[in-house]
Amino acid sequence: MNASKVPDIIVGRLPLYLRTLKKMKSENREITSSQELGGLLGISSAQIRKDLSQFGEFGKQGTGYNIAYLIEQLQRILNVDKVWEVVIVGAGDLGHAIANYNDFINHGFQISFVYDNDPNRIGSQVGQFVVRDVQSMIEDVQAQGIRVAMLAVPGAVAQQVTDQLIEAGIRAILCYAPTSLSVPEKVRVQYIDPVLHLQHMTHYIP
Repeated sequence: MNASKVPDIIVGRLPLYLRTLKKMKSENREITSSQELGGLLGISSAQIRKDLSQFGEFGKQGTGYNIAYLIEQLQRILNVDKVWEVVIVGAGDLGHAIANYNDFINHGFQISFVYDNDPNRIGSQVGQFVVRDVQSMIEDVQAQGIRVAMLAVPGAVAQQVTDQLIEAGIRAILCYAPTSLSVPEKVRVQYIDPVLHLQHMTHYIP
């Protein structure tokens, strides 16, 4: 099947499979099954087989999946068999936390720049990065050919910053701002809003 026609909900499960497989590999495991993966993730084995079949045949009936091979294939499908440069916009508390997270590089991502528009933050140190003036962002991003950004700015300015990122050539935005962004079809946005997730969970608390 053409990958562009695979339902997004299936693509969204692939990183879960990849994370679980990497954990198995770290335990020196070589083979797993859809039943085992399903038990660990709370997903039916049939669903896992159906998801993977959208991209090819990766296992054999009665034998299961070779963990190292399936990791390699999922990384290829998700385009994380290479390292993506990423910019962070917003050097407040959240931006600090993101910039100081050291595990991105192990999953195919490398922070390249951190930006802010606050004169009190510009030039300050955030982890291993010196905060740059957002005024230089478009030029920097275009020069480096960066395609991925993380947005950790207040909701009131998120759209303005997003427009600048798109002008710079950004094609994927992870948005922590509590808002919805308007972007062209060619730009992919994922939202992380803790309030929405908390409200979702509290529905189930008796």
